[in-house]
Amino acid sequence: MTTVVLADDEALLRKAMAALLPLEGDITVLAEAENGAEAVEATLRHRPDVLVIDLEMPGVDGLGAVAEIRRTRPDQVILMLTRHAKPGVLRKALKLGVQGFVSKAADPAHITSVIGVLHGGKRWIDPDVSALALVDDCPLTDRELDVLRVTGEGYSVADIAAQLHLAQGTVRNYLSNAMQKTQTQTRHEAARYAREHDWL
Repeated sequence: MTTVVLADDEALLRKAMAALLPLEGDITVLAEAENGAEAVEATLRHRPDVLVIDLEMPGVDGLGAVAEIRRTRPDQVILMLTRHAKPGVLRKALKLGVQGFVSKAADPAHITSVIGVLHGGKRWIDPDVSALALVDDCPLTDRELDVLRVTGEGYSVADIAAQLHLAQGTVRNYLSNAMQKTQTQTRHEAARYAREHDWL
């Protein structure tokens, strides 16, 4: 028997999975969560074999929740569901130790099968997800993306430096590089350009 916590802000999809997954295999759903904060709380409380979590949720998103869970449960097995495998997201998820990546459009029988694979200690990335993620034409480094992501939230250079634990001069260098690579005039234009190209 494999125990699971389901986290997805789409109630209809979450309820359908909670009902269908046990019918497809030896799965017990211990708890459901409708946002990242609830996912963290439910995972740490119930300690499931596998956490099945949506990438995009309000508030703390899937990656944010995974990062928080990893601090307490570094070996937690995680299957991430997504509608859009944005370039760079797969890489970031793998860096956080996510073992599985599946499209939200997948059949429940397939999701059940992947849960079994992950519980058995292996990894699984759906071919359609990996194909999208491999088409990564982003010229920006991870650090440049981090700086643009915070820039897009309206923070000043000083705020960005404090939030990312960097020197202000280092932040300016990253922003300058990002503006050159995106051929934009301001950091806000560079952040907007990166979002429009699904790099953030």
